[in-house]
This record gives sequence, C-alpha cells and structure tokens, in this order.
Amino acid sequence: MSQFLGKAKNFVADKIAHVKKPQAEITDVDLKDVNRDSVTYNSRVNITNPYGYDLPICELSYTFKSANRVIASGNMPDPGSIEGSKTTLLEVPVKVPYSIMVDLAKDIGADWDIDYEMELGLTFKLPIIGNFTLPISKKGTIKLPTLSDIF
Repeated sequence: MSQFLGKAKNFVADKIAHVKKPQAEITDVDLKDVNRDSVTYNSRVNITNPYGYDLPICELSYTFKSANRVIASGNMPDPGSIEGSKTTLLEVPVKVPYSIMVDLAKDIGADWDIDYEMELGLTFKLPIIGNFTLPISKKGTIKLPTLSDIF
C-alpha cells in the first residue's frame, strides 16, 4: 500500500512540475510624474497567461531600489485579472518621497541618471496548485531630463 501511495505522490508531483505557468517581464521603468512632495515612477509589466481562462492576480508586491537601498516598497491588493491566452500590460506606479531622493543626490549628480533595481512579486491563484508567486526583477537606469530637454 505504501508503495502505491509513493508512486501516486511521484506521479502528481511530476504532473504539477510540468504545468504551464504564467510568464512576466518588466519592460520599462520610467519617470511618470513630479509634484511638490514626491516623484512617481511607472513600471510596465507584460504578463502572459498560458491558460484559456482569465487568471486573477491576488496581489502584486514591489520593491524599488537605488544605490543598494530600498527607496520604495508596497503592494497592490487585487490588481485585476489577466485575460485567457493573451499577454496583458500592467502598469505599477511607484511613489518616492523627495526626502529619499535627496539621499540619492550623490548618484544622480555623478551621471544625471538613477540606477535602479525593480523587484516584483505577482501572486496568482492557480487551479489545483493554489497561490503561486512569480518573482521578476529588472535593473537599469533612468535618465533625468535636462533643462535643454524641457525647453
């Protein structure tokens, strides 16, 4: 009997390991808005749903780092669903207070850009498997506008 249970357990584990999972990629992180108290960055994420039905995203968590420090983090509960058998663009706004931006002045002043690392965790509710968190990240630089760009 225990041999049968062992074989059944291995069979189920093998089938679950080969189940298609959603794919995601951060395609862009850019400056979105500047106001009196903060700067808002916009992260664009392409999410591909391999299933023929809509896939709900339970939660999206994010961490925005610069100069090896976390400058913003948070989560978005229930950001929506991903359409079945399609790729969907999801935008994630990240608000950074000016008080933190002042600490980054050394990095900004050296080359007039911000070196960043964006980490996202997309938590999906998959049938049979349950909650599944898909970690994605991207490193890059955001060029800041100069006076000549503005005028």
